[in-house]
Amino acid sequence: MGFFKKIGDALKRTKEAFSRKLDSLFSGGEINDDFYEELTDILVSSDVGYTTSEEIVDRLRIYARKNKIRKAEEVKKVLKTILAEMMEEVEPVKIEYPAIITVVGVNGVGKTTTIGKLAGYFKDNKKDVTLVAGDTFRAAASDQLTEWANRNKVRIVKHSEGADAAAVVFDGIQSAKAKKTDVLIIDTAGRLQTKTNLMEELKKIDKVITREYPEANRYNLIVLDATTGQNALSQIEHFNEYIKLDGIVLTKLDGTAKGGVVFSIAQDYNLPVVFVGTGEALGDIEPFDAKEFVDNLY
Repeated sequence: MGFFKKIGDALKRTKEAFSRKLDSLFSGGEINDDFYEELTDILVSSDVGYTTSEEIVDRLRIYARKNKIRKAEEVKKVLKTILAEMMEEVEPVKIEYPAIITVVGVNGVGKTTTIGKLAGYFKDNKKDVTLVAGDTFRAAASDQLTEWANRNKVRIVKHSEGADAAAVVFDGIQSAKAKKTDVLIIDTAGRLQTKTNLMEELKKIDKVITREYPEANRYNLIVLDATTGQNALSQIEHFNEYIKLDGIVLTKLDGTAKGGVVFSIAQDYNLPVVFVGTGEALGDIEPFDAKEFVDNLY
C-alpha cells in the first residue's frame, strides 16, 4: 500500500470533518466577508490554529481579488494550492547516511513504537540499523525497545535501568562506528516539561554525539501525538529550548480529526513533518509527502 492510500486512510476522520464543512461553504454564493469569516472558523475547528488560519484566508483573499474571483466554488482548488504552498515553504528533511536520529517526546505519544517502526522502515530500505536504549529512566523501557530490535532483527545497545543515558549513547556510537551502521536511532526518556533534570540530560546526550561522531548526519526528531492537536505546539516550543529540533514524527493520525495541526507546525515553527504514523501495524509509518497530505484533506 502506497503513501497516498495510507495517508488517505489515516486522514479519514480529519477529511470527514473538513470536507463536510467545506463542501457546504463552497456549494455556491458570492465571496464576501461572511465567506472568509466562515472559512476561518472551519480551519480553526480543524485545529489549524487561529493565526495560521488567518494567514491562509489572507492569502486566499489576495488571490481572489487579484484574479477577480467572485464565486465560492471557484476558490476550492485555490485553497488546496495555498495549503500545499504553505507546507512546501518548509525545507524538507532528507535523511543522509550515516545518520544519527535522536527521538524525543513526552510520555504516551508512542515514541518507543515509533522507533520500532522506523527501524523496520530503514531495514526494509536495505539500511543497517542499530538502536540505543537511552531511556534509562522508565522501568522496562529497555525491555520494550529490545522487543522491537528482535522483531526487526537489528542490533541494540543498552545498559541497566538507571544507568547514565549519555554513557549508553557513547557506547552506541562506538558500536555504530565499528560496525559501519547506516542508521543509529537513539531512544530517550519520555520527558515531561516539568522534569528539568531529564531535559538537561538531552543536552548531555547532544554533546556526546557532537564530540564522538561529528561526521554523522544528525536528526533530532520529536514525536507528537496528532490527537492532542494544538497542545502539541507547546511541546515543540519547550523541547527547542534544550535541543535543536529538525523535524517531526506525527503519530496516531488515523485516530483524530485534528490533522490540521500540521499547518500550524509548518507556519509557526518552520519544522517539517518527516514521518507520519498511518496505523498500528509494524509497517504503518511513511515518509511525509506534503502534496499528497493536502490532496487527501478534501
